[in-house]
Amino acid sequence: MALIVLFSTFSYTVKQHYCCDVLVDFSFFGEAESCNIEGSNLMYSDGTGFSKKDCCEDELLAVDGQDKLNITFESLSFEQLQFLASYAYSFLNLFVKSTDNNTSFNTYPPPLLVKDILILDQTFLI
Repeated sequence: MALIVLFSTFSYTVKQHYCCDVLVDFSFFGEAESCNIEGSNLMYSDGTGFSKKDCCEDELLAVDGQDKLNITFESLSFEQLQFLASYAYSFLNLFVKSTDNNTSFNTYPPPLLVKDILILDQTFLI
């Protein structure tokens, strides 16, 4: 349960550097390194003339975690509080060692053998 809470509140950012639509570097911590190509400004034609285009591109992928985990006891109903209290009480009493060794059959002898049943039924071990 703790891992689920940890991963649902975890935020991270991935920085990626592309050069000519090819992934060059990515980084979870810090900045992604650029490719430092000298001819990174390429000329392309858009039909009206030539213009410069940078072939390098940086992308940023950010995943925000959940930060609203403040559950208060005021928002719980009476039945939920009653269940929570009974569950906590029964769970904590699972680990209490019982010291009662009250076995009442220790003072009574077993009944007397009136007839030998094995001989009456003629069942013998061979």
